[in-house]
Amino acid sequence: MSLTLVIGNKNYSSWSLRPWLFLRHHDIDFEEIRIPLYRSDSKPKLLHYSPTGKVPLLLDGDIKVWESLAILEYLAERFPYTQGWPSDSRQRVVARSLAAEMHAGFTALRTYCGMNCHRPIVAKTLPESVYPDIERVGQIWQQCRQQHHAGGPWLFGKFGIVDAMFAPVALRFNSYQIATNSDAQAYVDTVLANPAVKAWIAAGKLESEVIAAFE
Repeated sequence: MSLTLVIGNKNYSSWSLRPWLFLRHHDIDFEEIRIPLYRSDSKPKLLHYSPTGKVPLLLDGDIKVWESLAILEYLAERFPYTQGWPSDSRQRVVARSLAAEMHAGFTALRTYCGMNCHRPIVAKTLPESVYPDIERVGQIWQQCRQQHHAGGPWLFGKFGIVDAMFAPVALRFNSYQIATNSDAQAYVDTVLANPAVKAWIAAGKLESEVIAAFE
């Protein structure tokens, strides 16, 4: 049964990047339907596939899965070899908590540092409300890397769901040249060096749509 992933603009849609990256990183075959967002025809096109009218959405035959974290959970179950969560039960609890924290939190960082692949890589002045988010993200990455560096370069050693969730934040740290600790910066570099991430960024830079609110 073939998979189809409905996504938004690669330049802007951080939520779309998450399951797309998981699929590409693990060489899972899928079809891609890209629907540019914030246009007059966007919502009707999205509602054709998704009950929420939002991206991303995964189609697996007659199964529909929406919300990035739910899609990642589904893919990890559908393809157990991907080992989406750490095998150790204690690590798995932490990884799930961090993925959920990413899904629900960091509103200020997302608001003032939107993902934008074709934005010049340069710092910008940020409001004070963003800095607690920056500090918390840096703390997460530092602690994970210090605890799990022996297993590989990702947050829990091997690439997993939690990395897919945090990958767009790493892109933001790079785009806006956000200063962080050395362990966190090493993690940003790991994300940027990933071939699937590179492919996403390259495709985002080629897109012609401009969403003024995210510029």
